Amino acid sequence: MAILNSIRKRGVFLVVIIALALFSFIISDVIRNGGFSSEKSLTTVATVNGESLTRDDFMKKVETTQRNLGPNGTTAQAVQRVWDSELRAVLQKQQYEALGLTAQREAIDESLRLGLETNSTFQDTDGNYSEGRVQEYIADVKRNNQTAYLQWLDYEEGLKNSALQNSYYNMVKAGMRSTLNEGEQQYRFENDKINAEYVFIPYTKIPDADITITDSEIEAYMRSNQAAYEVEPQVDIQYVSFSETPSDDDIKAAEAQIAGFLNDREVYNSNIKARETVKGLRNTTNYAEFVNANSDASFQDRYFFKSQLPASIADTIFKINIGDIYGPYKIDATNNITKVIAEKTMPDSVQSKHILIRFAGSMRASDAITRSKEDAKKLADSLNSAIKKSPAKFEELAKTFSDDKSNSDKGGDLGFSTPGMMVPAFNDFIFENSIASREVVETEFGFHIVEVLDRRNVQRAIKVATIIKEVEASEKTLNDTFANASKFEVAAQEGDFTEIANAQEIALKPVNKIGVLDANIPGVGNNRTIVNWAFNEETSVGDVKRFSVPDGYVIAQLTRKSPKGLLSIAEASATVTPKLRNKKKAEKIQTSISATDLQAVATSQSVTVQTATALTMAAPTLAGAGAEPAVVGAAFGKKAGESTRLIAGEKGVFMVKVLAVNPAPSLDNYASYSNQLNSAATPAVNTKVYQALKKGADIEDNRASFF
Repeated sequence: MAILNSIRKRGVFLVVIIALALFSFIISDVIRNGGFSSEKSLTTVATVNGESLTRDDFMKKVETTQRNLGPNGTTAQAVQRVWDSELRAVLQKQQYEALGLTAQREAIDESLRLGLETNSTFQDTDGNYSEGRVQEYIADVKRNNQTAYLQWLDYEEGLKNSALQNSYYNMVKAGMRSTLNEGEQQYRFENDKINAEYVFIPYTKIPDADITITDSEIEAYMRSNQAAYEVEPQVDIQYVSFSETPSDDDIKAAEAQIAGFLNDREVYNSNIKARETVKGLRNTTNYAEFVNANSDASFQDRYFFKSQLPASIADTIFKINIGDIYGPYKIDATNNITKVIAEKTMPDSVQSKHILIRFAGSMRASDAITRSKEDAKKLADSLNSAIKKSPAKFEELAKTFSDDKSNSDKGGDLGFSTPGMMVPAFNDFIFENSIASREVVETEFGFHIVEVLDRRNVQRAIKVATIIKEVEASEKTLNDTFANASKFEVAAQEGDFTEIANAQEIALKPVNKIGVLDANIPGVGNNRTIVNWAFNEETSVGDVKRFSVPDGYVIAQLTRKSPKGLLSIAEASATVTPKLRNKKKAEKIQTSISATDLQAVATSQSVTVQTATALTMAAPTLAGAGAEPAVVGAAFGKKAGESTRLIAGEKGVFMVKVLAVNPAPSLDNYASYSNQLNSAATPAVNTKVYQALKKGADIEDNRASFF
């Protein structure tokens, strides 16, 4: 009771203390998240000159892009592609708005005409582009097909952006036109010539060991050339892998399993509560049911040519008789047994043509297809009857009636197809019938009037029943792998990661210079989880963590964590040290020379005077030294008989004496050279302008927080 009374007396004091503690907690969170914008940081992927890219919109585009990339496309690739597109779009839009650029309706209409004039949907009865048909289409989809209408709006927006982009870049290009004076300068650059004598004292004359470059000098050089040596945040990791690969016992068990499918075996049937005999591959006759019940791959009810079988078994399987079995045999990580169950001769490709009559509800039928299935069949039969009476009409009828517009203009010719390329019913007809055979064939696309035009390379083909079983790790192996990975993780957290890996003879794999948006880790593959962990502010150098990967586990250790800034001295040394060393060598060589005469300089340095003829500014190459633009440029600034000072070049120290100046004859007009400059500059304008806009923009990139 005394304690409660004491608390009551100090109630106000306690409230203040608690409030201050909560305030401190909130402030620390605000500081950690970059200010009072945590809600914004959760919804904004980036800001570009103050304009936000929202997470929801960005994610929708990433999902669409990843679908378009296909099964091999990664999220990281999709994110980068959308980022490049969105960043360019925002930067350009901001320029359009700043300049007051707008897309004129006339320009958009002209783009529509150019893009749609060959599409029959937007043509009149004479086959000409019709704006009226365009308006009819827009009104129709707006009323009846909202998806198509939204796609149309996106299409028009794309045309608008394209028109604005063309206007903007044309304005930039117009301001970059080279003048006739610049054309003359280019002409002189390429054709004015000089003859000269020169002395070349190579930097190699002074041993590298005689020149000392300190870390502070390297750092000072990087700071004075910051743009060239600035890097984004980076981390280094090292890791070991524990793979869930099948053990020797697992492999033996898998071999026994596949062999067990060969012969009949007795099993207990719980439905009849008795044992029964199940036929094996040797004796079964229902191959589809047997394969589908026992194999990791479904039964393929088709014929194979020798070239279509795995190369390692093709010769053997093609030599055995119907009913014979080959195997067990291995292909990659699978055990297999194969029985040859049928054979026949057939072409490896067939040329065919067709007229497709779709009906409402058939696959890929547009909303414009309203005929019923019964009406489609009647029309197909009618067309087939007409063709029987007059085969020459096939091409004409295909152009008029076929709903497959991809080939109707070619008389329905589909070219050559290989077995399995067409849908089953269509495929069966063209491969099982002779040239000139024609029939109405029903598929999920509608009714086809199909005719066989040609058959190539008739040869033997076989049908096989193959049991394929992947060799998988057992439950025991999976448990052992997990236990070993966990033990390593605990040991590495308490001891030296490298020493523990070496002691257990586990390969240690370092990965350096990982960027905050990187996803691919060599040896692991696409794994943003590891990258995010390494860059997490709570992860410190030396920390160790276990990660699940598709084939097992990775134990990773963070070995370096560098914020945005300059390259480390060790990383920059390879490029900076030679530059600083040559600079010091140049100073040392120049200090050692007191002579001002070319021959005297050559004598004092034990080198010879060399001669160069027909030097141009466009090709500033000196024999024995290579390209030396600064040296040749200095020589072009002298008159005949004059010498340059000592010049520190790319490969050594030079002194040049001009012997003769040979200006190229003047031209009446330098337009061809100014046009040459224009042609060289124009292709790179779009890229260079975008890079300039990007470099000058205020960009806050938060992608790493979302992916």
